[in-house]
Formats: sequence, structure tokens, C-alpha cells
Amino acid sequence: MRQEHAQSLARDVVLWLVAEEDLLGIFMGATGCDASAIRAGVESPDFLASVLDFVLMDDRWILAFCAQSGTPPERVRQARQALPGGEEVHWT
Repeated sequence: MRQEHAQSLARDVVLWLVAEEDLLGIFMGATGCDASAIRAGVESPDFLASVLDFVLMDDRWILAFCAQSGTPPERVRQARQALPGGEEVHWT
């Protein structure tokens, strides 16, 4: 997946996250982000990667986003891999 497509998908995740009040509170508490940091972060590939990392921590969260958006779950993983720090580690 190309980085610009990954960033677009990650922005969709941010929009979804902002609409999920309970989860947004968890995200803000875990990251220390406030509303202005989130608004500024949507242009940062590093911030977008961190949002995907957060959502990918819990299957329920990622499946809820995917169900609402019609996005296959594997696309979110592909998007994360296309953003900074997303290279898969191969231990062999």
C-alpha cells in the first residue's frame, strides 16, 4: 500500500475514533493528546501511525471501525505497515 493511501485510511480511523467518545477518552488518556494535538496530528504520518497502533491493540476496536467503514481488517494492517515504523520484523 502506498503511504498516501495509508494516511487516508488512518485519517478515516481518526474520524471514527473522535466519534467514539469512550474510546477517544481512553486514547487521550493513554497518549496525553488533547483535541488540538489530534487536529494537528492528522497531517503527521507518525501521529497517524500511532493512532493505528492504538486501534490495532484491541480486536474489538479494529473490528468496530472496519464494520462501520466497510474496510477489510487486513487493509488497516497494510496501512500501518506503510507508515513510519510499520515494517514487519522478521526474526529468522
